[in-house]
Amino acid sequence: MKCILVFNHLNDIIYTKYNKKFAVHINEFAKSQKLLTQEEINSKLTTAIIVQIFSPIVTSQRIMSCQFGNSYTSIQCQDGINMTFEEYMGFLFVCIGLDDVNTMKRFLNTCVTMVRYLCGPDVMLLKSNTQLAALVTGLLDSWSQMQNYDQAMFVEAVEQLMVNSDLTCVAIQAIQEAVDKLQAVSDGNRIHGLVLVENKFLSLYSTQNAKELSATDILFLTVLNECTNKLKVIQDVESDSEEEFYSPSSSPVHNSLATNLNEIFQPEINGISSYQILLSGPDYQTRCIPHAIHIKELSPGLSLVILMEVGNPLVSSSLYNTFTNIHTIQTVQMQSDEDTLRPVFDNLDNSIKKLCDALKKTKHGGIEFAYKQLTKQWEFMKKKYLEFMKAHSAEALLRAESSTPGLLDTLKEILSLTCFDQTVLKSSQRHINVIAEGVAEKFLSYNDFLKVKALRNFPLGSRHSLTINKYLEEFPGLVHFLYIDRSNHRVTAPTLDFNSEQTNTLTKKKIWSMINFSRSHLQEGHLSLMWKDTTFNYAYFLWFEDMAGSPVKPTIFPTNASKVLPQPGILCGDFYQKLKEACFPKISPAKIRCYELFCIHLGLATASCVLEHTRRLAATIWELKGHPNNPMDLL
Repeated sequence: MKCILVFNHLNDIIYTKYNKKFAVHINEFAKSQKLLTQEEINSKLTTAIIVQIFSPIVTSQRIMSCQFGNSYTSIQCQDGINMTFEEYMGFLFVCIGLDDVNTMKRFLNTCVTMVRYLCGPDVMLLKSNTQLAALVTGLLDSWSQMQNYDQAMFVEAVEQLMVNSDLTCVAIQAIQEAVDKLQAVSDGNRIHGLVLVENKFLSLYSTQNAKELSATDILFLTVLNECTNKLKVIQDVESDSEEEFYSPSSSPVHNSLATNLNEIFQPEINGISSYQILLSGPDYQTRCIPHAIHIKELSPGLSLVILMEVGNPLVSSSLYNTFTNIHTIQTVQMQSDEDTLRPVFDNLDNSIKKLCDALKKTKHGGIEFAYKQLTKQWEFMKKKYLEFMKAHSAEALLRAESSTPGLLDTLKEILSLTCFDQTVLKSSQRHINVIAEGVAEKFLSYNDFLKVKALRNFPLGSRHSLTINKYLEEFPGLVHFLYIDRSNHRVTAPTLDFNSEQTNTLTKKKIWSMINFSRSHLQEGHLSLMWKDTTFNYAYFLWFEDMAGSPVKPTIFPTNASKVLPQPGILCGDFYQKLKEACFPKISPAKIRCYELFCIHLGLATASCVLEHTRRLAATIWELKGHPNNPMDLL
């Protein structure tokens, strides 16, 4: 049983996603409360019923947040139902289900992340744009399924397909030629070309002016590609599985997967699926960078992803900051916190100044009127805020508050004009098919090899690779491992082969449980641990190194600091970046490298043997990755 609800500030529902079990449970509850008769019950829920049942909890949550600054993060009920809450841009995201709280929090925070990629700071687009709402649903379904079978997605890291140097050169050359051709026929000069094989990253080529793609962006694109290809296959199939989700008839999201597909793929031409996405960018200074994205499946499992940066990143990041600061100042006003109002007002004023400066340099015919409206509205609001802070005039503050919706409408118009420009999407789409054909031709001789390679990137039990053979000889008793460079979030791990005689007792459940167990202790500040069950020994280590590869110990131990960090991972906020900031407050996070290592040994292996293996594994992992790495000190 699972459900996600998104409420606006008036407690109106703007998005829902739920399965059959949830609908049955809520209908039965509504019947017991005499909100529905037996004749009125069907397989769908009405918005009115959902609002009547959950409005008291949502109202309580808002009171705790706005008046006391102490909002709920979760509620656990006696019948096993849990609820988790997350706020984004003044909208309340609620997840209800039977899973444990941490699992539900990750699911809910991932939903917020998907909404941020698709809508940016304007969450109301979920209500007005059915295509975006349907795509959020498809992305969450794809992410949930990938979490269940893909170990790289489960640890939120990018897995690179390991191929020889000749094939790497072919891939890079093919993408470079495609990007160069697109540059020649379009106005864009900030372009990325990316090739994915199944869920694995093969190669990337970017033009000189393009902003670097973050690992979070690549993970999102992997989910988007999986969603696109999966939904194409099942366009004409209606599923009755537990994973099918419904929405109320009054909701913008339709109640069948097939209907969603028609909306998601409406702009598809010649097998090319195109989207407008706001990527997160390589750092926290630039957020919501608009891109036109085209996905073309070259052959089953092999996809070309073309990303074109559009608009002005200074405008989009300033817009995002302005929306954020408006939400903050509204919260401060509701809490009647006059001491905090001044610095929050200064932040808002500064972000609007940066936005106006960026808009002056933007060449867009339709932006002039919106720009004039923005400056006029902000001058009035600024004047009223200054009056309030100087003379404590309640009327001045009320006038400023009542002007906020108009300012938000203008900002949404600017967001639409500068970040969601359909003309760029359509003009570039017509060139993609010819370009993709050239890339497909280059890969023609390698398609079968790449498909097999994606299924078995490198199995630990392989006898066809000297490198893996060496690992078998040097690490007796090692069953499985995951090594993650958290500086770039790349994972190196053997492909799971549960049919192997060596791993016949190793199950996906054991690996996933090991990762969850390690994460729970990491959130408590424990950077290394070992434990065992009746069959296996498990070990987890997280450590830091300087740029020279020498181990460094935290200046502040993260036992308490880690509790205020996001959940381990990168899709819902870069936990490892924030962990470095907490552990090394006086050192730039860019100068500290972070690594993770999960190991599973047969139960006969001793603790000293496991430690020795993990040290040597970390020291020699470069043999698999293709570049040297320095040894580390696990303790």
